[in-house]
Amino acid sequence: MNTSTRWQDWVALIAGAVALLAPLVTTTEPRATWTMVILGGLTVIASAYSLYTRAGATMSEGSHAFLGVLLFIAPWVMGFTDLSGLAWTAWITGIVAFVVGVLALPQVRASMHHAAPSH
Repeated sequence: MNTSTRWQDWVALIAGAVALLAPLVTTTEPRATWTMVILGGLTVIASAYSLYTRAGATMSEGSHAFLGVLLFIAPWVMGFTDLSGLAWTAWITGIVAFVVGVLALPQVRASMHHAAPSH
């Protein structure tokens, strides 16, 4: 279990959950629904991984940023910009996931550097 939980992981988890559940409360269509469910679910999984393990944490934080970019561009790429509620949810959760992923990277790198055994 991770000994130092970063607030960024919790924020990314919440953003992923919002994206995952957004199709339940907004007007949607199948392609948009599946896009949000998949990207939101992957963000939740990456966040949970960050919360519960130290190994690969840099990869996990990088995946938050990457998934944030995918969420942000999804309304244009998948063609659901006309579904304003879902599109705005994708844009906002994408920005949040990207920002917290980038903000956590220096902390992860520093903790990994300090955790290295000295010779």
